Parts: sequence; structure tokens; C-alpha cells
Amino acid sequence: MSRPVTPSLACDTIIELIDYPDRPIVLIERVNPPYGWAIPGGFVDVGETVEHAAIREAREEVSLNVKLIALLGLYSDPKRDNRGHTVTAVYVAEANGKPVAADDAKNCQIFSIDSFPRVLAFDHEQVLIDYVDFRTTGKVAPLRYIANR
Repeated sequence: MSRPVTPSLACDTIIELIDYPDRPIVLIERVNPPYGWAIPGGFVDVGETVEHAAIREAREEVSLNVKLIALLGLYSDPKRDNRGHTVTAVYVAEANGKPVAADDAKNCQIFSIDSFPRVLAFDHEQVLIDYVDFRTTGKVAPLRYIANR
């Protein structure tokens, strides 16, 4: 039996800098399309867990060693990535130190939760809205689906 064709699997990590006041987060400015600011992340390699991919991508893109603390949610809207259907697992993590842009990041910057940039890639505006709610209430992202779609 042949294997089904499925969406690509990715992971993103919202990195809270615990040695800064108010635990700001790190976003990257993408060097490749789609352009804009984004949560550090990337594709899961074959043979790798999603959690290890999240840790690896954080290290590759912003040069930080992170500790995952929560799974914020899965984001699977087929339209979330114009390059093709991609499902991403979004984690919340903690790190110390100063982020440095590398790999697919043209730039990286520290943002407080009340001052995110206006141009965000993918569906990261919704993800960050969910993250702010998580920081406020401790609740992970709600399930989003349309019945009988």
C-alpha cells in the first residue's frame, strides 16, 4: 500500500527571555519568502521528534539554547503558508542570553508582548494573539475547526 500524501510538518518556538524584565520574546525577520517577522522555527527532519526540531531551530535561527515549557497549539489551516500546506506545532520556551540572527533569519529582535511588529509572516499574528492569552490566562490555544468542511 502506498503512503498518503500529507502536509509538511514544522515547529515554531516562542522564546521568552527570562533574564530580561517582563520576559520579552524573540522574533526573526525572514531572509526568504514569505517575508516579514516570524516566530523562530522550521521543518522537522526525518528521524527527529518535533520537540528536538523546535530546540534545534531555535539554536540555528537565534543562537539560543531553549527549554520547552508548553505546547501552545497546532496550527493547520491549509492556507497558513503560501508555499504549501504546512502544519506547525508551536511551543513556548525559556532561554537566557542575547539572541543573534543566523541561518534563515536576516535579523532578530526582542519584543515585549504589547509591541509586536505589524508585518508578520504566515499566521503568526493569530499565534501571537493566542500566546498573549496564554501568558494572561495559562490556557493553550483553542481548537479551531469548521464542522462539515
